[in-house]
Amino acid sequence: MSLKPAVSKTDHTQGKKDADIVIVEYGDYQCPYCGTAYPVLKKMMKKYGKRIQFVFRNFPLSEMHQYARPAAIVAEAAALQGKFWEMHDAIYENQEYLSEAFLLELAEKLELEPQQFNTDIKKPEVAAKIDSDFESGIMSGVNGTPSLFVNGRKFNGGPEDLLQLMSEIVK
Repeated sequence: MSLKPAVSKTDHTQGKKDADIVIVEYGDYQCPYCGTAYPVLKKMMKKYGKRIQFVFRNFPLSEMHQYARPAAIVAEAAALQGKFWEMHDAIYENQEYLSEAFLLELAEKLELEPQQFNTDIKKPEVAAKIDSDFESGIMSGVNGTPSLFVNGRKFNGGPEDLLQLMSEIVK
């Protein structure tokens, strides 16, 4: 399967902007497998971030994880204040505490402007971004999380396998 649509300016990216290697993760903030993948992907970015680009797209499995979508909404609202990655990391680093109240606590800890944040979490464009990410995952053949794509192609392995692959191709 291939990635649809291609990475664009609407995506959340880290690392080298015009990298030869682009990794896209479809993730769910409450998924235990995504939680396990998070430190591995973080390690990969620390090691290869100057040579690769990493993209995160929302794929909340709301039927299974009641806080997946609220967490995605909070992360997207944080993005409107320039703190997407800080919120992304804070959620994964505290995944076992997820609740509506805890997500609001994280917004406070990250010093998001409270009035703007409370307005942003209700904005239709925040929900639309999550829905758009989810739909792109469906079009790309995502059926579980985390799902990883390397240079537009589905990667059939786990995060540890991806780290191994990076060590072989990024010299």
